[in-house]
Amino acid sequence: MKIFIHTLGCKVNQYETQAMETLLAERGHTISPTGEDCDVCVVNTCAVTAESGRKSRQAIRRLRDINPNAVIAVCGCYSQISPEETASLGVDLIGGSANRRAFVEQLETAAARRQGAVELDEALRRRDFEPLPAGKMPGRTRAMLKIEDGCDNFCSYCIIPYARGPVRSLPPDAVIAEASRLDAEGFREIVVTGIEIASYGKDLKTGVGLGDIVADICAAAPNARIRLGSLEPRIITEDFCRTLASAGNVCPHFHLSLQSGCDETLRRMRRKYDTARFYESVLLLRDHFPDCALTADLIVGFPGETDEEFASTLAFIEKCAFSQMHIFPYSRRPGTAADRLEDQIDRREKQSRARRASEIAGKMKDGFLQGCVGTVQSVLFEQEKDGLFIGHAGNYCEVMIKGENLKNCMVNVQITGVKDGVLLGNAIL
Repeated sequence: MKIFIHTLGCKVNQYETQAMETLLAERGHTISPTGEDCDVCVVNTCAVTAESGRKSRQAIRRLRDINPNAVIAVCGCYSQISPEETASLGVDLIGGSANRRAFVEQLETAAARRQGAVELDEALRRRDFEPLPAGKMPGRTRAMLKIEDGCDNFCSYCIIPYARGPVRSLPPDAVIAEASRLDAEGFREIVVTGIEIASYGKDLKTGVGLGDIVADICAAAPNARIRLGSLEPRIITEDFCRTLASAGNVCPHFHLSLQSGCDETLRRMRRKYDTARFYESVLLLRDHFPDCALTADLIVGFPGETDEEFASTLAFIEKCAFSQMHIFPYSRRPGTAADRLEDQIDRREKQSRARRASEIAGKMKDGFLQGCVGTVQSVLFEQEKDGLFIGHAGNYCEVMIKGENLKNCMVNVQITGVKDGVLLGNAIL
């Protein structure tokens, strides 16, 4: 069969799509880069915000329109928590956010029998981590290594614990074996990902935490650089930073889950830190990884956020001097505690606050990029266009240079300038 998978949402979804593509290819199917003239179209959905749900529904309708004779299958967080809405879109197969191997088999059955099915479990009852293959698809310069699934935080704005279930971790020996395999296959970068990787090992009760397993990954994949997914600030301690720095191949780029720069707002969000603890994490990372890039997520217009609270957030992000930020106007998500809070913020006000925060974030990014001029960055090149090779430095800044045969190569680059948010430079041969 010819199969197309459209993916929305986080790196975990990207990882699981890659794993499903690998499993399908191993079973003799063809993976299509587009959704046209396919036998099966899959939408791997997201539900982190109401907007994510809207985009998931939009993707399902679009694929149905362009492929009226194809089997339309849906999996992911949106179909897990909204199976009735998903079914109303004329979907042939509804899966959830787990059991990817079973979902692949169900795809084949649905295509053969042309018979619809709903295959869902209860997310909150999950206790096992499902190992999946990754990193085998051709043409990719980096591989993702999923070490954890689920979340126990239950932040007031977030539906993900209900969609993904509790924390489950891949056992350390399996993590090490997978990292070693990816290194042997020639991947030059491994992205350590999960729903909430700071909780890695919590369920295993072996005493092995995130810092320990990252050090093990670094040792098992000495030819690759290791990039970490989003981090809760509470995991960042002196010992954690010392362990990562001593490993030698951890990328100097850390994405921190901020959400707000105001303590009162953080309390309403049910976040488990305050701004003082967050800033301590910032200082620790910069102490152990000088000139590292720190990026962050920010939600503006959370229920009850006053002008004064928003002003505190703006002052705090400037204090942290992030290299890049992902800024979201608060999106109400039915089923969450925040959806029931009073003092919901007007949509136009939320958009206005997002613009103001984005202006500050843009200036901070420009300042960070200018600070890279004159430095030497190790760059993994991923694509070529019109004689120019484009890749990412260890700090995740995009870099573009002239060259030949650089795809999948790690090259030291002298940074000479910045253009349209991209670093320019020359290879050091």
